[in-house]
Amino acid sequence: MKIILKNISMKFDDVIAVDKLNVTMEEGSLVSLLGPSGCGKSTTLFMLAGLYQPTSGQLFFGDQLVNNIPPEKREIGMVFQNYALYPHMTVLKNIMFPLKMEKVPKKIAMEKARDMASLVHIDHLLDRKPGQLSGGQQQRVAIARALVKKPKLLLLDEPLSNLDARLRLEMREEIKRIQQATGITTIFVTHDQEEALSISDKILLMKNGRFQQFSGPQDIYDHPKNEFVAQFLGNPPINLLPATLSGDRYTVQLTETGEVIQLPYPVSKEVKLNELLLVGIRPEDLYIEVDENKQGIGGKVLIVERIGRDNLVSFLIGERKVRAIVPLDASITQGQRVKFGLHPNRFHIFRETDGENLLTGKSLITSHQHSEEEVV
Repeated sequence: MKIILKNISMKFDDVIAVDKLNVTMEEGSLVSLLGPSGCGKSTTLFMLAGLYQPTSGQLFFGDQLVNNIPPEKREIGMVFQNYALYPHMTVLKNIMFPLKMEKVPKKIAMEKARDMASLVHIDHLLDRKPGQLSGGQQQRVAIARALVKKPKLLLLDEPLSNLDARLRLEMREEIKRIQQATGITTIFVTHDQEEALSISDKILLMKNGRFQQFSGPQDIYDHPKNEFVAQFLGNPPINLLPATLSGDRYTVQLTETGEVIQLPYPVSKEVKLNELLLVGIRPEDLYIEVDENKQGIGGKVLIVERIGRDNLVSFLIGERKVRAIVPLDASITQGQRVKFGLHPNRFHIFRETDGENLLTGKSLITSHQHSEEEVV
């Protein structure tokens, strides 16, 4: 089922929790609502569930306007953060409960519940009660119960937050498997960027109730629309270095050191030459430059940390700390001065005032195309 939000807003007293949200979620996709606490992601989920009625705007399930349709008639399944299982019931009875409420014959309900239990790999636990299960097993029961009515939309409200790191990894893989097996449109609320990047077909990133970006995981990571998106995604976080634009608009100069960075195409004339910019470079997009004649940024190494199969090097550019991820066999020691190169097209230029990414805008692409035409 396709989900369409048209200018959806939700206001509580004087607080606008969601502000004019416009998004279309394709049928059969898994979409993560991502953002910091208080960004409006859970409020958006509760509007989809029918627990909140939007203050304004229209919410469509397919072609049907559902603003005034009660939750029980929306054909949704929902898994809450605490799973909300009935402690006195067995696993089988917990899964059967929604069918019992719909007065489905017991034999048919039991058969459907067993099918769902098999899908989520808990068919050997049907006689146990929730208190006898691990966190991961309880979550599987909650998912089976949400799916047993064959909903057209599955809503997951931070379902992994109560699990330890190993179980979180296992269960996000399971959620993806189950979603692909059923083909149900699924919306997954999380504040964990790693979960969103690993599990989603698309990510809706929000801040202060407002839309920031709606893209596939790789696209939103590689092509952030603004500084907030770039900073929120990525661990270690993106490096941000103050800079100004040069006269030819093909280079920017770092404010603190005067080093020059070549741009892939000229920045729009809407950007003033003396306007403060931020160069965004992800740690993995810096590499050790051994050729002194090539462009790069240099600094004094503060610390070298082992992070699994790589080293995380922190170094100073002027008074600003910058991080780079380098191979384990790279010979770098504390106190050493090292020069790092930048991969072409693997950095970003943000306007300091509004955070806009100046290397992804339409006007810049037009400028690039125009310059190519002039060369021809």
